[in-house]
Amino acid sequence: MITAGIKELKNNLSSYLTRVKSGEEVIITDRGKIFARIVKEEASNKSIQASLAPLIVKGLIKLPSREINKRNLSPIQVPGKSVSDMVLEDRG
Repeated sequence: MITAGIKELKNNLSSYLTRVKSGEEVIITDRGKIFARIVKEEASNKSIQASLAPLIVKGLIKLPSREINKRNLSPIQVPGKSVSDMVLEDRG
């Protein structure tokens, strides 16, 4: 655990974030009083699925059954004008 005042954190934010990334916790103080902390975010599919659960139950969404290979995605061709053409036309 590391403690830093606001000014110190502001002046050396990059180095503090590097330490947080490696797993350390940074306690931020304002005039000697603790008011915040920075910790590494642990990505969790469980929390994502828990937040989506009500939508799944209602049948509004369905989770993918397999991993999507993003490299194989290609743009969808839609008939008509492109959005950028419509914006330019609208702007006159």
